[in-house]
Amino acid sequence: MVFSSIVFLLYFMPIFMLVYFFIDTKYKNAVILIGSIFFYAWGAPKFIFVILFTTFLDFYLVGWMDRITNERQRKLMLVLSISINLGLLVYFKYSNFFIENVNAVLSVFGDKQIHWTKLILPIGISFYTFETITYVVDVYRRVHKPLTKFWDYQLYIILFPKLIAGPIIRYHELADQISERVDLIDDKLTGFYRFVFGLAKKVLIANQMGLVADEIFGTNYNDLDTITAWVGSLAYTFQIYFDFSGYSDMAIGLAKMMGFKFPENFNNPYISQSITDFWRRWHMTLGSWMKNYLYIPLGGNKVSKGRLYFNLWLVFLASGLWHGASWSFIFWGAFHGFFLVIERAFLGKILIAIGKIPAILITFFIVNIGWVFFRVDKISDAFNYLKKMFTLNFKSEIKFDNEFITYFIIAIFFSFFAITNYTKKIQDNIYFNSYSNLRHLTIVAISLVLFVLSVSSITSSGFNPFIYFRF
Repeated sequence: MVFSSIVFLLYFMPIFMLVYFFIDTKYKNAVILIGSIFFYAWGAPKFIFVILFTTFLDFYLVGWMDRITNERQRKLMLVLSISINLGLLVYFKYSNFFIENVNAVLSVFGDKQIHWTKLILPIGISFYTFETITYVVDVYRRVHKPLTKFWDYQLYIILFPKLIAGPIIRYHELADQISERVDLIDDKLTGFYRFVFGLAKKVLIANQMGLVADEIFGTNYNDLDTITAWVGSLAYTFQIYFDFSGYSDMAIGLAKMMGFKFPENFNNPYISQSITDFWRRWHMTLGSWMKNYLYIPLGGNKVSKGRLYFNLWLVFLASGLWHGASWSFIFWGAFHGFFLVIERAFLGKILIAIGKIPAILITFFIVNIGWVFFRVDKISDAFNYLKKMFTLNFKSEIKFDNEFITYFIIAIFFSFFAITNYTKKIQDNIYFNSYSNLRHLTIVAISLVLFVLSVSSITSSGFNPFIYFRF
């Protein structure tokens, strides 16, 4: 089940929220847990049992680890818990990739290939795995005590607003909210606004961009002209941003309606003035996770310059692999890691010197090129596509209709809306500041209109994918 489906919008969410709002406080967590299990089981009925079983193991392993005073034994328990969770991720997400590459090598030497029944990737396993790791590591580091009730830990892991696609919430950020959180009517209203804004971003903008992006990327790349190739790459660039940031907005809004405070996941990434700045703004909870659970353990900034550059590159190589089991994702991660390294070395000073607007345009150009590798399955095909973007063949035979052009302009407008301090302040007032009664009435009216338009768009079109669903 996804947030932008009719089943969720018209059935699950209204029923769940009504029950949650009116039930006694002591049963609210139970309602969330039952709702979360149902939510996940709707789309992955078999894997829900794997989650329930592994969370059972994790809870007792980590509780045992916390009671142990011997540091060596604690470390063994840490390694065991992490190994179980990473092993689950590797088995489901990377075994197909491994077998395919082994068979490719065997075929070169004419050896018999390995027969393997391809596994179906469970929904949201990458997000689920990272959060189980934060639990054991935060407890091991004594950042926060472990939860005392198994069902509370189960709730932390399977909380449905974040289960499928994040934000990736570190354990210590959410632990205290499970047992104690404030239930305010203002949070319910502003949470609903945030949910609807995210829904509109995903359905009214991302889906429109996705229709054209899929059409262009689905053609024979040899037949592409320069204009069409650029429109396809830009359409996908806007699609993935509004798709994923919209979903994050919906998750944050749903959580807020239940009294939870989720960390922000996006901060206008396309106005970044460097790739380093981009990764401070894009999928921020993943960046925070990578920093705290991979980059810092590798030595962080407290190493030699050469080792620091290698660590940066390695972290983003891992980030690419986390996104998907293919060489294109690995290359995409290495691509971003390369620019992070040269920015540390010399490019960052150049970007500062040339000024804000040129730096934004150069960064956006690099990010857009990177998304081609993210979108295309094979690296060779991605390079072929990029070649068409720079062949300077402007004889386009594809005509883009007025509806797409309108949404394309809207996508550009909102992607770069916060480029000035004044427009950034307007955005912050809508998302984060307190609301007067008049503002509530205004935003309620806008939210209802956007909700109706979004539902109408979903029902009238069969095109409603979610890009990060595959991760």
